[in-house]
Amino acid sequence: MSAVSQPEHAQAAEEVSAGIPGVAAPTLRSLAHCNLLRPFVYHMVLEETLDKGALEQELSKTLLSNFRKANGLQDQASEAQFLSKMGWTQQDYLWQVQLPHRIAVHCGQHFIAKAEARFLDKKNQLDQVIYSLIRVKDGSLARELYLRIEEGEATFAELAETYTEGPEKTSRGLVGPLPLNQAHPQLAQRLRSATVGELIAPFTVEQLWLLVRLERHQPASLDEAMRQRMAQELFDEWIQEEVTLRIKQICPAPLNPLV
Repeated sequence: MSAVSQPEHAQAAEEVSAGIPGVAAPTLRSLAHCNLLRPFVYHMVLEETLDKGALEQELSKTLLSNFRKANGLQDQASEAQFLSKMGWTQQDYLWQVQLPHRIAVHCGQHFIAKAEARFLDKKNQLDQVIYSLIRVKDGSLARELYLRIEEGEATFAELAETYTEGPEKTSRGLVGPLPLNQAHPQLAQRLRSATVGELIAPFTVEQLWLLVRLERHQPASLDEAMRQRMAQELFDEWIQEEVTLRIKQICPAPLNPLV
């Protein structure tokens, strides 16, 4: 693989000449070279998008107190050292302290109306399950364990602790709660159609035999926390699309692929 030549580097600098007002093209190219252009543009779009109005005094104090606790800033000396390490001015500091709150407010104002539609679209992925799991390599053993549980000769937990070959051994076979979409697709399909307490007959997934019992199904509900989560996801998708668009405007013609 050949290195990027000087003419190509010059071409790259020209490609960002449209750039960002106040930021020199070589600086943008350096950011791209260090894989920092995207986070830079992301925060630039954030600052353009979010409301910068003053927050209520009590809210500002609470946000600052929470930030200090989260970052172990116990006194003025540790706070000053932290700002120096980050290269922040007092204005930068307050912006970062208040940023999560400002994002949450923006999501509530501009994306909450679409939260229900997104929730309904993703509900199957958001539902959570708790299940018991045994994984073994031997199909005959899997069928034997299935019959022992089915006939009451042993409990699922006892057999999982002894036989399962996965990390669920430490929890005596119990897995979850976790979203259905985090399970293997074949496992998720069976859990989705199972009833609580149903022992699912052994089946294979990636050269292992699985023995599963659904313990609990927790349907997702559209409460306030879920609305905020859906609004946040919509905002995250929007801003990533906007960042991609801005970068294409900054660097409209990519370099030729290396050979």
